[in-house]
Amino acid sequence: MKLGAFSISLAVKDIAASRAFHEKLGFNIFGGDQAQRWLIMKNGDTLIGLFEGMFENNLLTFNPGWDSNAQPLPDFDDVRAIQRHLQSQGIALTTTADASSSGPAHLTLVDPDGNQILIDQHR
Repeated sequence: MKLGAFSISLAVKDIAASRAFHEKLGFNIFGGDQAQRWLIMKNGDTLIGLFEGMFENNLLTFNPGWDSNAQPLPDFDDVRAIQRHLQSQGIALTTTADASSSGPAHLTLVDPDGNQILIDQHR
């Protein structure tokens, strides 16, 4: 199963303070809009998302169809195929993608330790 680019999506309290902190760690803005209270930051191949007021908790995030530079991958597993595989393995999903749709979609699940996982396809 190809899950695509991996990042941590952090639920932050103050986007400006979080941005300043992560810049001191060597991260640079890679995408997003601070005025909309979300930024994607990158240090080498490491990606983090800063999201103020969008999520209750931090998320492990996978983006099928993208590499770590947000460039399209020529070959990837569609989120609906990933969904079918997870369901066939008996994994409970908290949010599902419309199986009859195509293009952008997402699903969510929680691992046995309570960590939330977002599989978010943008194309």
